[in-house]
Amino acid sequence: MDKIYMNQLAFYGYHGVFDEEKKLGQRFIVDLVLHLDLAQAGQTDHLDDTINYGEVYEKVKQILEGQPCKLVESVAERVAADLLNTFDLLQMCTVKIIKPDPPIPGHYQSVAVEIMRVRK
Repeated sequence: MDKIYMNQLAFYGYHGVFDEEKKLGQRFIVDLVLHLDLAQAGQTDHLDDTINYGEVYEKVKQILEGQPCKLVESVAERVAADLLNTFDLLQMCTVKIIKPDPPIPGHYQSVAVEIMRVRK
């Protein structure tokens, strides 16, 4: 299956378990892999035969900057479900939500969750 990659989409949201996350917010980075057949788009050169990246970005932005969740696992599920419900050509998606600055002690680059969901 063909893939569209959208990497390092950056947002500011208020997701988290801790009070400071809910009050102050934090950065979130999203990586997406969209699985679909791109043969028709490659032959016709028409946007209608693929998925519009701008529309995907806006969908993800609404979720990441919208209603807070306690867990990034829930955020990832919302993103995957919304993309699969919105884009008929999408067969499967991988959603990775990265928290570069979670309020936990220690030295690390980031923490993240990644899920893969398939159209039912």
